[in-house]
Amino acid sequence: MIARTWIGRTRSEDFESYTQYVQQTGIDALRQTPGNRGAWLLRRLDGSEAEFEVISLWESRESIVAFAGDDLEKAVYYPEDERYLLAMAPQVTHYEMLGELSGSGGGEDD
Repeated sequence: MIARTWIGRTRSEDFESYTQYVQQTGIDALRQTPGNRGAWLLRRLDGSEAEFEVISLWESRESIVAFAGDDLEKAVYYPEDERYLLAMAPQVTHYEMLGELSGSGGGEDD
């Protein structure tokens, strides 16, 4: 399995509207692509800016190509991204997923 990550930044005042926009465009498109095993949107306010990270899991490189096209390192953007994003980060990062950690947390208070 392959994890694909992308990070983008907006103005803090666009925090809620960009969240909705990214869910309706990128996250929905990711989840509808055959071979996608899940997609998550993380967000945080950082002073006058907001940071967003999208993490998606894929069965294979071929399934990523079905979503992103032949240049796997190039981010996929949607029509309104340019209006929201402070910079258009051209790259994404891919990681080989080795396994999943799970359990009760292992803390003494469990």
